[in-house]
Amino acid sequence: MSEILRTPDERFQNLPGYPWKAHRRDDLPGFAGLAMAYVDEGPATAPVFLCLHGQPTWSYLYRRMIPHFLASGSRVVAPDFYGFGRSDKPADDATYTFDFHRKSLLAFVRALDLNDITLVVQDWGGLIGLTLPMETPERFKRLIVMNTALPTGDVPLGKGFLDWRAFSNSKPDMAVGSLLARACPHLTPAEAAAYDAPYPDARHKGGVRRFPNLVPEFPDSPGAAIGRAARDFWRNDWRGRSVMAIGMTDPVLGPGPMRALHQHIRGCPPPLEIAAAGHFVQEWGDEVAPAVIAALG
Repeated sequence: MSEILRTPDERFQNLPGYPWKAHRRDDLPGFAGLAMAYVDEGPATAPVFLCLHGQPTWSYLYRRMIPHFLASGSRVVAPDFYGFGRSDKPADDATYTFDFHRKSLLAFVRALDLNDITLVVQDWGGLIGLTLPMETPERFKRLIVMNTALPTGDVPLGKGFLDWRAFSNSKPDMAVGSLLARACPHLTPAEAAAYDAPYPDARHKGGVRRFPNLVPEFPDSPGAAIGRAARDFWRNDWRGRSVMAIGMTDPVLGPGPMRALHQHIRGCPPPLEIAAAGHFVQEWGDEVAPAVIAALG
């Protein structure tokens, strides 16, 4: 593997609303020597909320939801994808593939032996996370799904996403904090800056750059067949409880795409509509988390 970058720990000091320390595993099968960082809070034997972030964020995105999940008596595990947050960041952009991310998350779930899981997904957390339960269905019992998609290569990608991909590709050194501040106007400057913490320079942003180009666009695109298999799983084989929360002002993965996804999730009740929320639904977590916990019963 190419050079491995790790963001200095001092960049993560005193982040507002985020007191949780980083655990690291550098022994995941198939990824030895590459450290994945994660939050792990709550009783070790309790039901697990597995919280998966997307692009260009990291587990900081869940800071408004984690306290509510913990207050329910549960355990919360929130990993940072490789290339994001406090996890290691391969310097070669080509390292970041659909399979690379998916296999690393499967290895992570198995290495921690997580069970009785509530899968919590948004953005790329869903594009990859929604493909995990079919591999080990006995571990997953509940689903919280927020603005995301399940690309299968046989449905055209929407204009909103294509515009986002073009924008992202034009910004190889994307100003992540500024982007989050525009999308979530209630953020304080310090909170917006926390989204920049993982990225001292453009070399650390390989994972951010690559994700939009990994979305399976055609039937033979990497990940497309996995997406179709996952769609079949959610339609036919899913037996757990589900709740969908839609950030209604999202121009890319908002009401239209989410209602289309809703049709593929067996037994999912009508979505919760979060009127003020945009794409990064978790930033409205003090409203969303109690609602989804109540909906799951």
